[in-house]
Amino acid sequence: MFTDLSIDWINQQSKPWFMWLAYNAPHTPFHVPPSNMHSQGNLPAHTNRLDPIPYYMAAIEAMDFQIGRLLENISEDERNNTIIIFIGDNGTPNQVAQRPYSSSTVKNTLYQGGINVPMFISGNSISRSGTDNNLITSTDLFATIAEIAGSLTNEIHDSKSFKSLFTESTSLREYQYSELFNGVDDEWTISNGTYKLIGNSVGMEEMYNLVNDPYENSNLLNGTLSIIEQNKKSELENELTDIRN
Repeated sequence: MFTDLSIDWINQQSKPWFMWLAYNAPHTPFHVPPSNMHSQGNLPAHTNRLDPIPYYMAAIEAMDFQIGRLLENISEDERNNTIIIFIGDNGTPNQVAQRPYSSSTVKNTLYQGGINVPMFISGNSISRSGTDNNLITSTDLFATIAEIAGSLTNEIHDSKSFKSLFTESTSLREYQYSELFNGVDDEWTISNGTYKLIGNSVGMEEMYNLVNDPYENSNLLNGTLSIIEQNKKSELENELTDIRN
């Protein structure tokens, strides 16, 4: 339905357009997509007694199928003049967490499995390929899309445009910040790409070296910090103070 609505809407446009398409799957509750959209076999209706992972994978494949259908229904000329940004909104639900992640380090947490989501960008004016390790945040989409649309401002409030990365390798942010408040937990985290500090309102602290320990298995604060680690922790704490105050 979302794909059909999107195709119809695009076909009605006569001026430059922007469309935000947010599929609601893959997501709980787990269900069985049409068999022509996935390769997970003949899945029965899901119950809590069944492994949810094949259903989640089927939903991902179904979403991919629908994105392909959307692109196929945009004319070649218009598709060649379009920039496509695909981004995950959060980490994997804990019911379908897979190693090296666990159910306690994915969605609804500030560990990398909860906040380090995929983003793919393709289309008109994108000349680079491969992986970019800039510390981009979702707030940066605002300034980026505005600059694509012709804005002369590439930064506003906590949003920094990453449009320059379409054509060149450059560094945009020194730090990446995220926070979580769900009515009970009040947590925050900051990273410089190598070191990551997590804290909360009751004084809990964790620190990880994401280069040596990308899955956050070893809390550096459980041992004695080296001088370099102590200095980096102080830098992260100072930046946290600036951001949160």
